[in-house]
Amino acid sequence: MVAKKSRTFTARDAARCIIVPSDLDHKYSRGVLGLITGSARYPGAAVLTTSAAQATGLGMARFHSSSGLAHLVLHQSPETVVQPGPVTAWLAGSGIERKRYSDFTTWLRHRWFQLMKLQTVPTVLDAGAIYLAGRLSQPTLITPHAGELAKLFAERSITVSSEMIEADPITWSVKASEEFDVTVLLKGSKTIVAQGDFVITLPKATSWLATAGSGDVLAGIIGALVATNYIEILNSPQRLAEVAASGAYIHNVAANLASGGAPISASMITAHIPSAIRKILS
Repeated sequence: MVAKKSRTFTARDAARCIIVPSDLDHKYSRGVLGLITGSARYPGAAVLTTSAAQATGLGMARFHSSSGLAHLVLHQSPETVVQPGPVTAWLAGSGIERKRYSDFTTWLRHRWFQLMKLQTVPTVLDAGAIYLAGRLSQPTLITPHAGELAKLFAERSITVSSEMIEADPITWSVKASEEFDVTVLLKGSKTIVAQGDFVITLPKATSWLATAGSGDVLAGIIGALVATNYIEILNSPQRLAEVAASGAYIHNVAANLASGGAPISASMITAHIPSAIRKILS
């Protein structure tokens, strides 16, 4: 299996997926992201995904709460709406265990996943929700690392190790996209986005991104971009791949701005998202 189309992503490419609001826009027209993230075990993921989405720019973030997570999210981002309602995109799974019955609070988080089948808008599946790949009717993006992708393949009786995926990320990203009929953003030192045989290779990211919560920030950035690009995604499936790549590009630029060659935390990356977007658009 050989990828037929591949290109390296640039700042100009990323800028095309950043929707700058017009004078006619309002909070609903700019995009509404529904978040089902975080858990009692990993509450920080709820805060990081929501704050990153807000920093990226969108009309509204709707956080779907259980386990008392709303209080944490509202403390960090009081503009977040914690009531269910219409959304233009979903982000689900960050900070949630894959095994729904691992504990009661995780089961509660998985119950919210049913909403994604009721509002079939473009959807981002991360971490504990990646197993839903191929089970949703809407345009879907999954954001696994090599280990998560290997486990997903195992559910289809396809045997591959994380080391094999890391050795040939393009081939396995394309295979996952075709096998599960989704867009794939494979996280790693070299991030790959695949939608069928259309492949985007991201520039090598700073190694300082290897820190807890960094993936949650990435998910929040991408979720916001999907919410603001939902019309374009529904009209052109390839747009979802470009939006995913844009999110990864913004993530790396923000990390570099935060780092300056020094260690960083996930929260520091979030704080530099607006500056990263300003730099990309300039």
